[in-house]
Amino acid sequence: MDRRTILGALSGIALATFGATGALAQEVTLRLHQFLPPQANVPKLVLDKWAADVMEQSGGRIKVEHYPSMQLGGTPPELMDQAKDGVADIVWTVVGYTPGRFPRTEVFELPFMVTTAKAASRAYWEMFEEHMKDTEFADLHILGTWVHGPGLFHTKDPVEEPGDLEGMKIRGGSRTVNILLERLGATPVGLPVPAVSEALSKGVIDGTTIPWEVTASLKVAELVQNHTEFKDVSLYTLTFVLAMNKAKYESLPDDLKQVIDDNSGLEFSMFAGDTMEASDAPSRQIAEDLGNTIITLDEEATAEWRALAEPIYEEWIAEMNAKGIDGQALIDEARAKIAEYTE
Repeated sequence: MDRRTILGALSGIALATFGATGALAQEVTLRLHQFLPPQANVPKLVLDKWAADVMEQSGGRIKVEHYPSMQLGGTPPELMDQAKDGVADIVWTVVGYTPGRFPRTEVFELPFMVTTAKAASRAYWEMFEEHMKDTEFADLHILGTWVHGPGLFHTKDPVEEPGDLEGMKIRGGSRTVNILLERLGATPVGLPVPAVSEALSKGVIDGTTIPWEVTASLKVAELVQNHTEFKDVSLYTLTFVLAMNKAKYESLPDDLKQVIDDNSGLEFSMFAGDTMEASDAPSRQIAEDLGNTIITLDEEATAEWRALAEPIYEEWIAEMNAKGIDGQALIDEARAKIAEYTE
């Protein structure tokens, strides 16, 4: 063989090798954007773990760059569109930050619907796949759906019965929470989670609805002296999604898609919800150690609150029906699943 023939043969071998392995060698960097500081429980215990698992299981071929505290710009209500438009590859956000846009998710935000975050998160994922995946979330690739642990009141003055809220300015986390606050005589104030501490310290609000687990990073227990929780049921919950840009997901080679899939879905959603609720106890302990008053309302005391919240169900069903959605069927299914999965 002459030199040209040998070089040609070697080039052919190199091209063939690249063709066989080039796709396998593909690497991708995913930008994960969310609104909480990195030391908060969800970024630290859920999102960072998800990112680490994906990077490890892909052999380092998927890299996740985590941008907390809206470091890529914009505001929390814009996160869903950032994922849709490719400003970020993945976002974690509160669905209720875009009121009315994802109506079926609101069934899990209705007052006194949720028992435990793990049970509700399992129901949420199953109902997402059946009712939401190809409707309101058709433009996104959803990796996980979950709710937090029981929502409750954290207030400067004690709240033991609905009338105690009269005239108070209370931060509500979603549209349905704000409707509930109005029913109870309070003035709802819409604020994203990161704004709660400053609003409390400056007297812009008299209290907030928020789960225990977030209170530690926001130092809520240092800013209020009273906490009102409901035994065995949540005053309210917020729904979350971990959402990925659809085109970005579809551009991945099949083996990297499989890594993403293996770390998404039902089990991940249950893990995320359960992890959030497990973080309630340490934050609650901080309030106890400070000597704050923690009021726990039993089933009998909760009955009056439930009765006042009942019209919210009726109005929500009517709203859903007007959109061509069977609201009562969603409520019935959510209640049945949550009851079945509550341990």
